[in-house]
Amino acid sequence: MTNNDVLRSLRYLLAIGDAKLVEICQLADYPVTLEQISACLLKDDEAGYQPCNDALLAHVLEGLVFYKRGKDESRAPLPVATRLSNNIVLKKLRVAFELKDDDMQAILQAADLPMTKAELGALFRKPGHKHYRECGDQVLRNFLRGLTLRERGSRD
Repeated sequence: MTNNDVLRSLRYLLAIGDAKLVEICQLADYPVTLEQISACLLKDDEAGYQPCNDALLAHVLEGLVFYKRGKDESRAPLPVATRLSNNIVLKKLRVAFELKDDDMQAILQAADLPMTKAELGALFRKPGHKHYRECGDQVLRNFLRGLTLRERGSRD
């Protein structure tokens, strides 16, 4: 999935406007304008479209964690990923929405992509681990769809 697709999915999932997405990004201390966010949310064939870079999406995901769970001022901020993968996006969503293994399985089951705990666990391992598995676009897309169903209710 492209970063723009993930950004659009998050905005729909949270049922928020562009301005709120800017606020979420600023929670992670990343200066972004409404025009930048709006340009990233356009379809790639629309005038004014701008590709969403890894830094912007990484800060949106970090801001989402603070938005959903609160910011602990007593802890030093963690470094934000400079290179995103689908695995990192999945990890950030898991943290932001406080999801356990059973929740993740239920979300993927609702999106018609059942996975075992072992398959799911492989997505959260460090690259280089012998059981690490890359998260494909289909898994992330279905997870976002299932999470949307969970957060927003049944299909409209």
